[in-house]
Amino acid sequence: MSTVTIGVLSRDTLNSRFLNALNGELQDNFRGFETLEDLWQTLTPRRWTILGAITGLGPVSLCEIVRRVGCHVKAVHEDVHVLVNAGLLNRREDGAIEFPFDAVHVDFMLRSPLK
Repeated sequence: MSTVTIGVLSRDTLNSRFLNALNGELQDNFRGFETLEDLWQTLTPRRWTILGAITGLGPVSLCEIVRRVGCHVKAVHEDVHVLVNAGLLNRREDGAIEFPFDAVHVDFMLRSPLK
């Protein structure tokens, strides 16, 4: 099973992972955000619904995603665009959209701002 982990990492750690990937170092299935607020702003409830609706389906059309989530085409198109940019969805050359994972794991820690 292929699982993507979504979490919060410091800017330095995110930059380091990016540079390592550019240098050919294989990275694990992790998609990071600099802040918890960035994570929740990107992964809205409707975007979670989209991910859930296409998990395990393989490549699907935008129209199929719209049919499965019951939203307007424009809204789904915008959400898919954000999820592609976040590295969670792939847009294939033939235009199909693919969620290349079987599961999602979310990992973050809430800390006291006083420490």
